[in-house]
Amino acid sequence: MMLFKLSFQNIRKSFKDYAIYFFTLILGVAIFYVFNSLESQTILLNVSSRTHELIDLMMSVLSGVSVFVAFVLGFLIVYASRFLMKRRQMEFGIYMTLGMGKGSISKILVLETFLIGILSLIIGLFVGIFLSQASSVLVANMFEADMTKFTFVFSSRAMIKTILYFGIMYLFVMIFNTFSVSHCKLIDLLHASKKSESVRLKNPILCVLFFLIGVVSLSYAYYLVTAGVSEMHDFKEIFIPILLGVVSTFLIIWSLSGVILRICMLFRTRYYKKLNSFVVRQISSKINTTVVSMGIITLLLFFTICILSSALSIKNSMTYNLQTLVPADIQIKKAMDLDLRYATTKTPYNSFLDQKEQVDTKLNIFESFEQAQIDVFHSFQDIHDFYTYENENITLETTLGSALSIVREKYPYLQYFKEEFMRISDYNSLADFYGLPRYEILENEYIIVADYASMVEVRNIALQQHVSISLNGKTYYPKYDQCQKGFVYMSTNHVNGGIFLVPDDFDFHDMARNHVVVANYKGESKEEKAAIEETVANLSSNAYLNRLSYSKIDAVTKISIYEASIGLAAMVTFIGMYLGIIFLISSAAILALKELSESTDNKVRYQMLRKIGTDEKMIFQALFRQIGVFFLFPLIFAIIHSIFGIQFCNYILETFGNENLLLSILMTAIVLIVIYGGYFWITYVCSKQIIKEKTRY
Repeated sequence: MMLFKLSFQNIRKSFKDYAIYFFTLILGVAIFYVFNSLESQTILLNVSSRTHELIDLMMSVLSGVSVFVAFVLGFLIVYASRFLMKRRQMEFGIYMTLGMGKGSISKILVLETFLIGILSLIIGLFVGIFLSQASSVLVANMFEADMTKFTFVFSSRAMIKTILYFGIMYLFVMIFNTFSVSHCKLIDLLHASKKSESVRLKNPILCVLFFLIGVVSLSYAYYLVTAGVSEMHDFKEIFIPILLGVVSTFLIIWSLSGVILRICMLFRTRYYKKLNSFVVRQISSKINTTVVSMGIITLLLFFTICILSSALSIKNSMTYNLQTLVPADIQIKKAMDLDLRYATTKTPYNSFLDQKEQVDTKLNIFESFEQAQIDVFHSFQDIHDFYTYENENITLETTLGSALSIVREKYPYLQYFKEEFMRISDYNSLADFYGLPRYEILENEYIIVADYASMVEVRNIALQQHVSISLNGKTYYPKYDQCQKGFVYMSTNHVNGGIFLVPDDFDFHDMARNHVVVANYKGESKEEKAAIEETVANLSSNAYLNRLSYSKIDAVTKISIYEASIGLAAMVTFIGMYLGIIFLISSAAILALKELSESTDNKVRYQMLRKIGTDEKMIFQALFRQIGVFFLFPLIFAIIHSIFGIQFCNYILETFGNENLLLSILMTAIVLIVIYGGYFWITYVCSKQIIKEKTRY
């Protein structure tokens, strides 16, 4: 009972020491509960069975991510415990001097850890439960679900999972604390406050040399992930700029720690003003002894910014794409003319097609549906049909002409697919339906419409050289020196690698056809469209259509594209937010604990400032600037990294587009300000209390 009272009094007396610890634990518990309670929230959503399957997949992935998050938070809790142990070494030494054994001290620590854990879990779960209600709105918005049946949701499964994971973490902390106490020596505990980290001055010439090496290698890494990314021939090569970036970050931080004091001393007027000299020396000393932790914090912040920005950008871009790239309710496509399509193969097409399918290969979609005795078109309106054409011998390789050698050198792993052609009148009719620009061409001109950024770059090389194409004895010239933005086939992403628009009198006699039908559903209500969607989904069960193999009819619908895209966007967004926020909490907490530890160590120095007549306002201003520089330094470095990192992410995810990238960056900045800024302010307030207090012992 006495040990329990002593533990409780210690927690109450040292609450300001535990503030960051409490804040981190509560935030960790709340975030963990929110993301693991998504399953309970989505059960109430009025969504289709297909969307529920996507939600189940998302929850399975989030469960796996939660294990990784638990390891990160576990490391963070152990790291925080080390700070608290260091803070209380003198206290433990006095306990031992008064006759208390190490076993009793260990019991006190176990009780304190248990009480802190229980209190943090209760408050964290309470905060998480209310935050999860707000996240329900986000989930419903992501899945475009009906919120009319929304009720207060409590996930007992998420609560049990949170208690279990954090209980295991606290158990490890208890073991760690007990082990630390058992290996402590009384003399070390009593003189802990007098020990300080040894600061070795670095050779300024060596610092400048390493700084230049770091800047050059980092610049090269930036080049590789931006302008030089197209020259990467293998996915493994991405590890080269990553490794260069990591090593350069540590080199630059190490070299700055050796020269920052000397640089500041050059500006004598500013250096000797107020407490600037004291602040600069404090900063120089701390950077000198925290190179590894500052490097890790910088990289964690970099990952946070890139992950959050990219995840939110994908979600915003996919939402935008659904509105612009899926303009019709249904698109049906059928490959025709298999005798022409397989004319260049060694095996005749009629050797792998039965008699009926050989006949069907000449039928368009309307005629095939008639043969299948299906009358689905009575449910459609705004029907547009058109043909696209292709030939095995006409590929990207042949249409690049004289630009082929340049493209091969710049893009050695480029795949040379078959080119696709379309009559200009058919495209303009479709463009009117899609809301795209119309085009006009002369009888000897062609236009390429494309929206896949990488392929646009490839094709523009040829177009800027005004490369002509010769087909069926006639030569055609590009009307524009660059691709025109547009698409034909509905998709969630910008995947149109290029379609040739040619005059209506173009000779297509030796080209295979693809018949395409796009249309809207009749009826405005959700129920009417769902009924038509069900009819379309059952087309594959038709005996005639199901028998077709090589001339198979493919149908994609707006509803199916929406459901698949929304599921992917939600998964990427939630996983990105989960990891991004955890990385942000980790980096901010590590930095805060380092600062509080430094404030504890430097309390005597602030007392010396008071003895020589420095007023409290000037001391607190110096403390604010000192902590501010240490929070800003890794953040600014991480932002510089992120400027190039986000460009690389955009290149990798370019098919999604970057229409709302600025909004994603703004949302990321808000998250950074709230969480990172919150840690900064708590650190400053707690540090003020530390340097204000009188020595206890």
